[in-house]
Amino acid sequence: MKLEDYSYIYFLGIGGIGMSAIARWFKAKGFPVWGYDKTRTALTEALEQEGIVVHYEDDINNLPQELLQHKEETLVVLTPAIPAEHNEWNYLKEQQYTIKKRSEVLGIITGSAYTVAVAGTHGKTTTSSIVAHLLHHAGVDCSAFLGGISTNLNSNLLIGNGSAAKEVVVVEADEYDRSFLTLFPDVAIVTSADPDHLDIYGDGEELIRTFQRFISQVKPGGFLFIHASVDSRLTEKVQEGVQVVKYSLDNGAAHVENLNINGRWFEFDVQSPYGNIQSMKLGVPGFHNAENTLAAILAAEVLEVPAAKIRAGVEAFTGVKRRFEFVYEGNGKVYIDDYAHHPKEIDAFMNSLRALYPSKRIKVIFQPHLFSRTKDFASEFAESLSKADELVLLDIYPAREKPIPGVTSDIILSQVNCPVKRLMRKEEVVEKLRLEPDFDVLATLGAGDIDTLVRPIKNILENNRDGLE
Repeated sequence: MKLEDYSYIYFLGIGGIGMSAIARWFKAKGFPVWGYDKTRTALTEALEQEGIVVHYEDDINNLPQELLQHKEETLVVLTPAIPAEHNEWNYLKEQQYTIKKRSEVLGIITGSAYTVAVAGTHGKTTTSSIVAHLLHHAGVDCSAFLGGISTNLNSNLLIGNGSAAKEVVVVEADEYDRSFLTLFPDVAIVTSADPDHLDIYGDGEELIRTFQRFISQVKPGGFLFIHASVDSRLTEKVQEGVQVVKYSLDNGAAHVENLNINGRWFEFDVQSPYGNIQSMKLGVPGFHNAENTLAAILAAEVLEVPAAKIRAGVEAFTGVKRRFEFVYEGNGKVYIDDYAHHPKEIDAFMNSLRALYPSKRIKVIFQPHLFSRTKDFASEFAESLSKADELVLLDIYPAREKPIPGVTSDIILSQVNCPVKRLMRKEEVVEKLRLEPDFDVLATLGAGDIDTLVRPIKNILENNRDGLE
């Protein structure tokens, strides 16, 4: 399949973070682009402002006339989140349109490029964003498809100017639905491979086997940077000639030394097989973010970015939306929003939060994501969330799933051990915070629609100062 064979691009599920990046890429390349999504969001509205027509009703009457008149020239891009009963999808299948998953299209786009692919059950969005930022900041001509909004780029897409002899593309390699198996990277980073998406994989062993397949696709002569804690079986099928480097904060061939927390800044030195770098300053806090930065530095080093430019790039990195994002600071209060939705991610977030604010009262509002994940990891969620002084648990965000009998947020709450804990509906949160602002540090966590609370909570903290003193 060649992209130049198509003139019209239609996205089913255009509002997804990965889908929207590809939609923007096609739009930037001059293709007419349309899309469907079930929910209007700030991201879909941004796409509309950029000239992409989006509709929100699953109705074949909304399909653009151009698609209906030019079937052979139309490429339909599909997200796995679209349900089997979707009317538009079924019509397009019946009419034998060319339909490709998002991952397949990404594989085609990156097929002829020098590809840096970042995989992992957590950490991949921040790490790929740092890689893209370091290269772009250093003047390397590159493109990037990211799973979050980089605050440096104010986008989830970076498009190179085509000046390099070989195009460099940074891409987030998503393990969900085995999507990353469409990628054949020159450089791969694996941040983690903890059990997740068991609705897809069945068990952790199948997840490991799938990560092995992804790693086996790193090109001969390429590089694999893998977290030192990851199951050693993942590297059993590495192709001959691939350089494998293990990394972590404190062990592995690449690690950090002299780590110091100075306010919000994490300061450290980097020890790497490709060159040591002193006096790094990272303004996006978190021990996990220091590790993510270390992995990104390795990628920048093998792409021959000088140490001074790497150091400057790290200091200039401002983060990713909803990844340890400081939303409000003032009046003795701090409010941070984060996408954490797996127990390991919450654990890493809470450990870093406690390191930053060791004597502060921390209140966490968490929205579980998926019934299956809640069922599979209820006790692990409870353990990580027990590190809060106060926990508010919202209802489970179903995303693509149907309810599972007996699986509610209460199966987590019943196992939580912290001084104050309660269940609450999302609609109650803002008013309750206005009446009871009893915290020093507030964190909202989750991958569902909890982000719709961020602006209202920020408004309360900014405007209700009399009630917060």
